[in-house]
Amino acid sequence: MSLDRFIQMLMPKDHTFFQLFEETADFIIGGSNSLKALMQAEPAGRALLFEKIEQLEHKCDDTTHKVYRHLNGTFVTPFDREDIHLLASELDDIMDLMDESAKRIILYRMDKIPQAMIQLVDILEKSILEVKFVISSLRQIHKSEDIRKALVRIHDHENEADKVFEETIAKLFDEEKNAVNVIKMKDIYGSLERATDKCEDVANVVEALLIKHA
Repeated sequence: MSLDRFIQMLMPKDHTFFQLFEETADFIIGGSNSLKALMQAEPAGRALLFEKIEQLEHKCDDTTHKVYRHLNGTFVTPFDREDIHLLASELDDIMDLMDESAKRIILYRMDKIPQAMIQLVDILEKSILEVKFVISSLRQIHKSEDIRKALVRIHDHENEADKVFEETIAKLFDEEKNAVNVIKMKDIYGSLERATDKCEDVANVVEALLIKHA
């Protein structure tokens, strides 16, 4: 056992990191809800929903920087410093990619949202709900069975999103004759798929934590 790990076991735990991670997860849930609503809204009603997503993205950034600042000023942390920094960064990336997806829908003045795009958002929403559960369970990381099951579901959602993305892009290249439209659509599909990838990245960080704290 490393000296750092031994000290961690002896010293009182700082719960600030848990609170900040949970706060970030709540912002991500809000972003997911707003992104889904934006996909279902008429073009005229999307701007307000995008504004809400941007506000949540800014709040998520602020909370992530709070994690970094607190990490710099804290002697004893509940997990390794590298893991805390990485987890904060991966969570923030989920929100960034949802913001990017919404922004492109607005900038590209999309009229009708394709069904495959809505399907990707639905998969992302399910993955984010699992991320929220996992983050909320970090305080009891030694009770890992439920966390592990959620991690498996996140991996499954990522695989499902990959399949939808690959099939949709193949169909897009086959059927869409306008090259500009292909670029625009591929952009949005790509950012949605990467958001699901980031959920899996969060799962990978937590999976590593489970191994370290087994």
